[in-house]
Amino acid sequence: MFPKYFAIGAINAAIAIALGAFGAHGLEQKLTEHYLDIFETGVRYHMYNALGLMLIALFAKQIEAGKLALIGGRLILAGMVIFSGSLYVLAVSGISKLGMITPIGGLAILAGWTCVIISALNQNKN
Repeated sequence: MFPKYFAIGAINAAIAIALGAFGAHGLEQKLTEHYLDIFETGVRYHMYNALGLMLIALFAKQIEAGKLALIGGRLILAGMVIFSGSLYVLAVSGISKLGMITPIGGLAILAGWTCVIISALNQNKN
């Protein structure tokens, strides 16, 4: 399971780099500064969480992480898609109502990291 999450994290890191380059070079003349900033925020958090998934996958075996870490990884992945994805679509479409979806992704990311933290702390008790 965890090697799969390392690969998912690496794939998302590559996607974040590609989208960052696209935003910097393909959208700079098409979007306002405001929407470029929104797009960049999506890319930044996309990368942070992609790297986070890779780290979780690397350390999960060392700490003998269980189901809670898996749930955390899934929540982080879902939150990353919702959070960054909504920012990407908002930036290129200008549909401001999409901004209402973004916090749902943020909450999923926070819940995921909380699961990972609890999983790690629970391993110290054994």
